[in-house]
Amino acid sequence: MGNSYAGQLKSAQFEEALHNSIEASLRCSSVVPRPIFSQLYLDPDQHPFSSADVKPKVEDLDKDLVHRYTQNGSLDFSNNLTVNEMEDDEDDEEMSDSNSPPIPYSQKPAPEGSCTTDGFCQAGKDLRLVSLCMEQIDIPAGFLLVGAKSPNLPEHILVCAVDKRFLPDDHGKNALLGFSGNCIGCGERGFRYFTEFSNHINLKLTTQPKKQKHLKYYLVRSSQGVLSKGPLICWKECRSRQSSATCHSMKPNSSVSSTVTPENGTTNGYKSGFIQTDSPILSPANSAINLSGAQDLTRNKNVVKPLALSLQVVGKTFAADAANGNSSHGGKSSASSSTPARPGNYSLSPRPSYASGDQATMFISGPPKKRHRGWYPGSPVPQPGLVVPVPTVRPLSRSESLLSAPVPQTPLTGILQPRPIPAGETVIVPENLLTNSGVRPVILIGYGTLPYFYGNVGDIVVSPLLVNCYKIPQLENKDLEHLGLTGSQLLSVENMILLTIQYLVRLGPDQIPLREEFEQIMLKAMQEFTLRERALQMGAQCAPVSPGQLPWLARLIASVSQDLVHVIVTQNSLAEGISETLRTLSEMRHYQRLPDYVVAICASKIRGNEFCVVVLGQHQSRALAESMLTTSEFLKEISYELITGKVSFLASHFKTTSLGDDLDKLLDKMQQRRGESVVTPFNGDLHECVSAQEAAAMIPTQNLDLDIETFQIYQPQLTVARKLLSQVCAIADSGSQSLDLGHFSKVDFIIIVPRSEVLVQQTLQRIRQSGVLVDLGLEENGTAYQRAEKYVVRLDNEIQTKFEVFMRRVKQNPYTLFVLVHDNSHVELTSVISGSLSHGEPSHGLADRVINCREVLEAFNLLVLQVSSFPYTLQTQQSRISSSNEVHWIQLDNMEDMSCEEKLYFGLNEYSKSLQWGITSPLLRCDETFEKMVNTLLERYPRLHSMVVRCYLLIQQYSEALMALTTMASLRDHSTPETLSIMDDLISSPGKTRSGRGHMLIIRVPSVQLAMLAKERLQEVRDKLGLQYRFEIILGNPASELSVATHFVARLKTWRGNEPEEWTPRTYQDLEGLPCIVILTGKDPLGETFPRSLKYCDLRLIDSSYLTRTALEQEVGLACCYVSKEVIRGPAVALDLSGKEQERATISENDSDELLIDLERPQSNSSAVTGTSGSIMENGVSSSSAADRSQKLSLTPSFQSPANSMGLDEGVSAGTGGAGETLKQECDSLGPQMASSTTSKPSSSSSSSSSGPRAVSWPGQLPQGCRGLHAALPPIVILSKAAYSLLGSQRGGKPPTSSSLLPHADVAWVSSLRPLLHKDMSSEEQSLYYRQWTSARQHHADFSNQPDPASGARACHPRRLLLTGPPQVGKTGSYLQFLRILFRMLIRLLEVDVYDEGEINADHSECSGVSQAEGEPWPDIESFSKMPFDVSVHDPKYSLMSLVYTEKLAGVKQEAIKDSKVEEPRKRGTVSMMLTKYAAYNTFHHCEQCHQYMDCTSASQMSDSTLHAFTFSSSMLGEEVQLYFIIPKSKESHFVFSKQGKHLESMRLPLVSDKQNLNAVKSPIFTPSSGRHEHGLLNLFHAMEGISHLHLLVVKEYEMPLYRKYWPNHIMLVLPGMFNNAGVGAARFLIKELSYHNLELERNRLEELGVKRQCVWPFIVVMDDSCVLWNIHSVQDQTSQPMEAGVSSKNVSLKSVLQHIEATPKIIHYAILGIQKWSSKLTSQSLKAPFSRCHVHDFILLNIDLTQNVQYDFNRYFCEDVDFNLRTNSSGLLICRFNNFSLMKKHVQVGGQRDFIIKPKIMVSESLAPILPLQYVCAPDSEHTLLAAPAQFLLEKFLQHASYKLFPKAIHNFKSPVLAIDCYLNIGPEVAICYISSRPHSSNVNCEGVFFSGLLLYLCDSFVGADLLKKFKFLKGATLCVICQDRSSLRQTIVRLELEDEWQFRLRDEFQTANSSDDKPLYFLTGRHV
Repeated sequence: MGNSYAGQLKSAQFEEALHNSIEASLRCSSVVPRPIFSQLYLDPDQHPFSSADVKPKVEDLDKDLVHRYTQNGSLDFSNNLTVNEMEDDEDDEEMSDSNSPPIPYSQKPAPEGSCTTDGFCQAGKDLRLVSLCMEQIDIPAGFLLVGAKSPNLPEHILVCAVDKRFLPDDHGKNALLGFSGNCIGCGERGFRYFTEFSNHINLKLTTQPKKQKHLKYYLVRSSQGVLSKGPLICWKECRSRQSSATCHSMKPNSSVSSTVTPENGTTNGYKSGFIQTDSPILSPANSAINLSGAQDLTRNKNVVKPLALSLQVVGKTFAADAANGNSSHGGKSSASSSTPARPGNYSLSPRPSYASGDQATMFISGPPKKRHRGWYPGSPVPQPGLVVPVPTVRPLSRSESLLSAPVPQTPLTGILQPRPIPAGETVIVPENLLTNSGVRPVILIGYGTLPYFYGNVGDIVVSPLLVNCYKIPQLENKDLEHLGLTGSQLLSVENMILLTIQYLVRLGPDQIPLREEFEQIMLKAMQEFTLRERALQMGAQCAPVSPGQLPWLARLIASVSQDLVHVIVTQNSLAEGISETLRTLSEMRHYQRLPDYVVAICASKIRGNEFCVVVLGQHQSRALAESMLTTSEFLKEISYELITGKVSFLASHFKTTSLGDDLDKLLDKMQQRRGESVVTPFNGDLHECVSAQEAAAMIPTQNLDLDIETFQIYQPQLTVARKLLSQVCAIADSGSQSLDLGHFSKVDFIIIVPRSEVLVQQTLQRIRQSGVLVDLGLEENGTAYQRAEKYVVRLDNEIQTKFEVFMRRVKQNPYTLFVLVHDNSHVELTSVISGSLSHGEPSHGLADRVINCREVLEAFNLLVLQVSSFPYTLQTQQSRISSSNEVHWIQLDNMEDMSCEEKLYFGLNEYSKSLQWGITSPLLRCDETFEKMVNTLLERYPRLHSMVVRCYLLIQQYSEALMALTTMASLRDHSTPETLSIMDDLISSPGKTRSGRGHMLIIRVPSVQLAMLAKERLQEVRDKLGLQYRFEIILGNPASELSVATHFVARLKTWRGNEPEEWTPRTYQDLEGLPCIVILTGKDPLGETFPRSLKYCDLRLIDSSYLTRTALEQEVGLACCYVSKEVIRGPAVALDLSGKEQERATISENDSDELLIDLERPQSNSSAVTGTSGSIMENGVSSSSAADRSQKLSLTPSFQSPANSMGLDEGVSAGTGGAGETLKQECDSLGPQMASSTTSKPSSSSSSSSSGPRAVSWPGQLPQGCRGLHAALPPIVILSKAAYSLLGSQRGGKPPTSSSLLPHADVAWVSSLRPLLHKDMSSEEQSLYYRQWTSARQHHADFSNQPDPASGARACHPRRLLLTGPPQVGKTGSYLQFLRILFRMLIRLLEVDVYDEGEINADHSECSGVSQAEGEPWPDIESFSKMPFDVSVHDPKYSLMSLVYTEKLAGVKQEAIKDSKVEEPRKRGTVSMMLTKYAAYNTFHHCEQCHQYMDCTSASQMSDSTLHAFTFSSSMLGEEVQLYFIIPKSKESHFVFSKQGKHLESMRLPLVSDKQNLNAVKSPIFTPSSGRHEHGLLNLFHAMEGISHLHLLVVKEYEMPLYRKYWPNHIMLVLPGMFNNAGVGAARFLIKELSYHNLELERNRLEELGVKRQCVWPFIVVMDDSCVLWNIHSVQDQTSQPMEAGVSSKNVSLKSVLQHIEATPKIIHYAILGIQKWSSKLTSQSLKAPFSRCHVHDFILLNIDLTQNVQYDFNRYFCEDVDFNLRTNSSGLLICRFNNFSLMKKHVQVGGQRDFIIKPKIMVSESLAPILPLQYVCAPDSEHTLLAAPAQFLLEKFLQHASYKLFPKAIHNFKSPVLAIDCYLNIGPEVAICYISSRPHSSNVNCEGVFFSGLLLYLCDSFVGADLLKKFKFLKGATLCVICQDRSSLRQTIVRLELEDEWQFRLRDEFQTANSSDDKPLYFLTGRHV
C-alpha cells in the first residue's frame, strides 16, 4: 500500500471491523458511522487506548470523581487511580502464549559499534527522563519535548524532541501524517521516519513502530524547573480498537501477576466460554487492577458483564468535547464497557464518558438491555465484546496545572505541577484482604496525590466523599461576605488535617462521615479564622500550625478517640502509610480490634503535607461503599447477587429457625397437625378453626360506620387552587404576551403520572369522583366514567402515541386552553440525550421527551403544571420554572385558622416533632434489636449488599413472629418486640369484631426480586399456619395491578355496600379496612395514597443507601396523612401547630379584598344533570356527602355558625396572590350567603377527601360511635438506624438532618461553602436556596437549560408552573379544582356585569303629540323642536335623587311616591352578558389584533410620547388655564404644530361638509377617568372596529404616571394640579372649555385656507370609562297579537353608533345628542318614540359651538350632567335622545366617582367613630372637628342628607317643591326641586299658582335679583338656604336680594362646611319665611 505502516488486511481484523460498522449503524441515531475501509486503512491509530501510568492527582479529579460499587460489592477505582502497566494493549494477535517472551518486531540491525543499551540512543547518550529532568535542553522552535515508552523499560520514559505539526491538537485531530524528530541525547536531527527514529533511540519494539503507539506523553517543566511527565498525547478521538482476539495470551505484567481461577474449575476461563469470578469483572489472567465501575448485568446465560468506570475532569467548555470522550480542559477520561460477545473474542471497547458533579454517575452505553445512560449522539459507537478495562488518560497540550479549582496559595504550589514518580509510590493490595479481615477498606481521598494500587484491588474502595470539602471553591465576594468570610482567609492543609481528625473522633460508632456535615464544620472553621484575623488588626497573620507540630497535634487529637482513630505519619509518600495500614489489616486476627479510621499523613519536605483517610470500621466502610451507588445501581447489584446465587450461603443460614430447627419441616409438621381446617377469618381468636369452605363463605357485617369517602374539596385545597389561578392570571398580565386568557373559551387537560398502575387508577378515581370532566364540558355525564382513561397517561413506552394524539388536539383547538399536569414530576427526570441509548430502564428520559419537547414549549395554548412533593430536583440553577411561578401549599399551622377543618395534616415535620411528645409508643421508632442482629450478620457476610441481608432477616423476623403468635410460643424471644407487636396487632384485630376489619402494614422493599421473595416466603408461612383467610399479603409492584384473593374481595364489597358484581380493588385506598401486609416495591414510592386503616409502615430496609433528601423523605412520605384534631389536642404544645405562618395564608400582594369571586358557582345546567357531581365541585362539598352519624351529633356550634365560616372564607380568599385584581373585577363577587355556605359545609362532613387528604382512623377496635383518641393516630413508622438518626434528630430545634443532605441524586452542590438550610425556612425560601446552591448533573433533564453566556439569564419557560406541597396533602384535588375554576374564569372573562335597571319616573300614560313616525333613522328638526322637554330624570342611577318638579308631578298621589322612595339604599341590579367583538376593554384584555393599540411596540416607545403645554384663558375661572397633552408619536398626525420649535397649536377637526367616511368618525372622543388606570374601559379598538379615531383620556395630574404606564399609546389630557381633588364637573368643564378654544383656533387656521367658519365640525363625544357595549333595537310588528310587539336587539359597534348619529341631518342645530341606557325591561312601548327630548347621560355628542354659553359647574361632584342638561334646555337648545340605540354600562367596582373617605384633618386617635353627614357642617369659628375634604364635596353630601333639617315643609310635598334658581342640587329623594333659570328669554316650567316650600340659592350671580324672587309665592314657614363662597359675599347677597324683607334670620342660623380656613369653606345661611 506504499506507506511505511505496511498494513496488511487480516481477515479476522476485517471481520471484526465489519461487525462493528454494522453494529454502529444499527445503533447510531445521529451520526453516520464511518465506512469500514476508512476505519481500517485511513486511521493512523486504530488503537488509542494505552494504559497510562500517568499518576493521577486528587486535585485533577475536580468535580468528577466517579466511583461506583461493583456487583460483588467490590469497589474499584476506575478513577484513574492507576492502571496495570500493560504495554501490550494492541495487536496482541501477534503474541504467543502468555508466558512466552515477546517476539521482537523484525527491525534493521543496529549499525556496527553503536550502543544498544535500553534507555540510551545509538550514540550512547542517556535519554531517560530521570537523568535529564534537571538538564536544560535546547530544542528548535516549533518542536516539543515528548516522552516515548520502551517495552523493555516500563518504568522509564525516554525524552525526544518532535515537530509539533506531527502531533495532534487538543481534540485529537489535525496531526500531519509522517514524522519529524530530533534526538536530544546526541543532538542528531532530521529523522523523517518514526521507524528510523525508534531504531536510533533503541526502542526495540515488539510490534510495528507507530508514533501513535509509542509517543505517549508531553513533557513539561514544573515551577521548580523540573522536567516531568505531563499529560497524555491525545491521538485521535477515543475510538474503539478493532483487534481479533485469540484470547489466550497476554504479556506478563511488569507488576504483579494474579491468576484467576474461575468457579467452574477450568483454569483457562476463556476456553470454557466465560469465566465467572467472584468479582463481576472478567479479568484477564494477569491484569493488575480491575477498573470496574457501575455494574451491569444481563440475565442471559448467567453472565455478568463488566463495565469500566469512567472519569473525567470537566472544564468549562464541556459538551462538545465530552462527546469525544475527552474534555477540552484536559481531564482524563477512561471508559470501557462490555457485553458478552462470541466466546473467544475480546476487545477493548472504550466509551466516551462524562460525569459531572462530585459523585456523578457515569454514562456508558452498551448493547440493548443495558441500563447505562447513553453516550452523546456524536460519539463513535464501539463494538461489543468482553473487556479488559484500561483507562486512557487524556493529555493537556498546555503545560499548565491540571487543577481546575483554585487552591490555597500555601507553600504547596509546587506539588500541583506534574512531576516524576519517585519509586515507592505504589501500594500492593494484599491477597484475600476481604476474606481474611472481613472488611473492605474505603480510602477517602484527602489532599495530595494518591499512589498507584496493584494486586488485589477489588478488595478496596476509593471514595471521593470529602474530596470537595478540601478544595476551597472560588466564590464571589458577595457570597463570601454573606458567609462571613474574607477572600484571603482559607484553611491551610495542616488545619484541614486536624479538622478531619477531630470530625472523625466525634462521629459515633453508628454514624458515617457525611459530606454535608463536614462542609459545615469547614465553614465554621473558616469563619472563626476570619474573626480572629479581624481581631488581630487587619491581617496580622496568626501563627499557623507548622508542619513539624502537625504529627504531634494530630496524634493528640486522635488520642481521645479510645483507639477508634489512628494516625500514621510517613515522610516519603502516602503509599507507605496506606500499605502499612493494609498490611496490618490483612495480618489482623479476628479477635483483635480494628480502629474505625486510620488517617495517613505524609509530611514530605518537598511536597508539603498530604493525607488521606482509610476507613476500616466494619459498619462505616460498608455504609460508605454502599452510599456511593445510585438507587438504580444498588438495585442492579442486588439482583445480580440474587441471580448469580451469591446469596445461597445467606439463604441456607435462614433455612433454620433461631432455635436451630429446619424451618420448612417445622411448617409442614404444623400444617399436618392442623389438617384441612384454617384459622377463623374474623370474629374469633387464633385458636378457633373452621373448614376452608366455611371460611371462604363467611360474610362480615356491613359496617355503616365506614363512610365510603366522597370526593370533597377542602378549604386549603380551594385556597391553593385559587393561588394557582392567580398565578396563571399573573402570567397573562405580565405583558410578556406569553398567555392571552381572553383568547380561550374552554379548558382541556392531560395528567402524566410515573409508571405505577395503582397511581393511574387512583388518579382516574379522583377525576371520576370530582366530576371535573362534566364540569369542563369535556364529556357527557353518561360517558365520562369510561372516557376518563384518555386523560391520564403513564410514562411508559406507549406514551409517545398517546401524547402525539394529545398534541394534535392542542394544535387543532387554538381556542382551548390545555393544561398538561405532570404529577410526581421529580421522578425519573433524566434527559433524553443521556437516556436515548440506554436500554433496560424503560422510563429513561421519557418525561424529558414529553415535557420539554419543542411542541410543548411553543404551544401558546398549553400550560404545563408540574406537581411534586419533593420538588428539589426541579429547583436548580438550571430550572426551567421561574421561581415566581412556583405555588407552595399554604401553611395552615395555627389552630385558629383550622377551626373549621376537623382534619389536620400530619407530615414529616410532625413526625419529627412527635418524638418530643414523650408518649410511651412514639410514632417514629428505630428497632435497636433488629439493628444488632443485622450488624452481626453483616460481619459474617461482607460480600453481600446490606439490603439483601436486612431483607432476609426481616422475612425471618416476620415468619417467626407469625409462628410464635400461633403455634410456637418458644420463638417469642427470638423476634424483636417491635415485629412481634406489629404482627400481633395485625392478626388479632380482625378477630375482635363481627365486621372483621383490621389494619394494613406496609413493608418497603425497593428491590423487586427481594420483594417477590419476601411475598413468597411470607405467603408460604401464612398458608401453612392456616392464616390465609385471616389476612392478605399483597405485592405492591408499580408495574402491575393489585391482585387480591377473591374471598377478600368479597369481604371488601360487603363493607362497601353497593359495589357492582365485577368490582375489584384497584387502588390501595380500596383496601380500606382489609387486614393485610403490602410489600411495596419499586425504586421510589410514587405518591400512592394509602387507606386510613394503614397502621404500620416498616422502613427497616431503608438505610445508608438513601443519603439524599428526596430518597429519604419520600419513604417516610408514605405514612403522611390527615388526622383528627384530637390527636394533637393533647400534645399540641409539643407539636407546635401554632406557627408563625398564619399570616402567609392571608396576606396577598394586592389589597385584602382580593378575589371574592364566585368561581365555584355551579353552572346552572351542570348540577341539574349531574346530581352529585355538579354540586360537588363548587363549594367543594358533595351534596350527597355521606357524613357519618356519630360525627354529625358531635358537631360543635361553631362549625355551623356562618359567622365563623364567613370570617375564614374572607381570610382565605384574600390569600390569592398578585393577579386577583383581574378577577375581582371580572368575576361576580361571592355574596355573603355564598361565602358562608362554602366554608360551613365542608366542615360538617366527616368524610375525608379522597383527593389526597387521608384521615386515619382505625375502626374495628371500638364500638360504633365512640371513635376516641386511639382511632386517630397517624401510622407508626419503623426506621433503620441510619434513617432514624437523620430524620429523628431534632435536638435543640435543629431541622431533621435529612434536610441538609444533597436534595436529590440528580443534582450536585455548586459549592462546598454555602450557608446552612434553616429550620424556619418556608418552602419558598428553600426553593430559592436550592436554586442558588445546586445545579443539575449531566444526565438531568434540565442540564441542557444552561444560562445564556452573554447575559447570564436563564431560560425559564413562561407557561410552566410548579405546585409543591408535602406528600399526601391533597395536591390532586387541588389541581382538579384549579382546572374547574380556570374554566369558570375563562367563561367569566368572556362575560361582563352590566347594569340592568328599568327607567325611573317613567310615565307612558301620555304620549307626546308630536311624535315622529316609527322607523325613521334620524329626527326631523322641525317636528322635534316642537316636542316639549321632559325635565324628569329617567336614569336609574339617580333613583335616590331629588325629583325635578313638573306640572305632572303635582298631580301624582304622594303616598305612592312616598312608599317607593323610602327604600333602603339598595345594591344596583346587574346582569351578566357575554362580551362581543364590539366591546370596550380594560387593561386585562390581550389579543393579537389590538396589542399594537395597547402596548408599546418597543421599550423605547415610552419615551416617544411628547409632553405639550396648552394654555387658554377661561372667563368662568377668570384666569389662564394651562393643560398638558401627552401625545405618542403615532398620534401626532391629529395635531397641528408650529413650524419652528414643535409648539402645539391645535387639534385638527374635520369639516361638517366632509363626506361620511366609513373608516372614520368625525368627533374626538374624550373620556374622563379617575382611579381606573387598570379597570377603565379605555381600549376602544374593537368597539371602533379597528378604524382610526381620536381618543383622549382626561386624567388628573397625580394619576398621570399610572395611566401612562398602562395606556402608553393613548393621548392624555392632564388637568392642572389645582383640580387634583375636584369632581367630575371640573373635568367636563375643562373638556368643554378646551374644545371650544380649540374650535376657535381651528376656525382661524382653516379660514386662512378658505374654509367658512361654520363649516368646522363642532361636536365632541364625552363618554364614561365604563361604557362597554352598544345595541340597536327595532320593534317587530306582530299583527296577529294586538297586545305587545317584541323587541329585537343586536349588538353593534361604537363606530356604527357614532357614524349613524353624526349623519343626522342639520346636526349642527342640536346641542346634545345621546342614546338611552340599556335594560332587559326595554319594551316596544319605550321604543314607540324613536327620539325623545329629555336628559342624556354617560355618552353624549356635545355641540360646543351652540353650548358656548352654558357651562358645566366645575365645582360639582354629583349630578353635574342633570344640572347641565337643565341649563342647556332652559337656554332653548335641543337635546335629543336616540331611543333605538342603547348603551350598556359595566359595573366597575373600583375608582370612578367614589366618595372620599372623610377623615378629621388632625387625627386624634386611630379608632374614631365614622363621621355622619350632619357633622359635615358647623357654626363658623366653632370648636368643631375640622375635616380633610373639599368644601364643595362636604356641602353636596350634607345637602343630600339634610332635607329634614333644611326644608321640613318640602318633605314628600311635591305640590310645593323647593325653588332652586339656576342650579340643580340633590337635596334628598324626599324633596322635589323646581328648577328656574334667571336668564332673560329662558324657557322655564310653568309655576303659576305653585306655593314653594323653600328657596335654594347657590352661588347666585348678578342675573338673580330681588325683582325675580318677588314673582314667586312661598308657604308660611317655608325655609331658605343661601350658599356663598365666603361670609362677606353671603352678607352682600342677603342685602342685594332684599331677603330680610320676607325672610327671618337668626345669628345661629349661619353655618360653614367643616373645613379649615385654608381649605376655603363654603358658608350658608338658613331662614324662615314670614
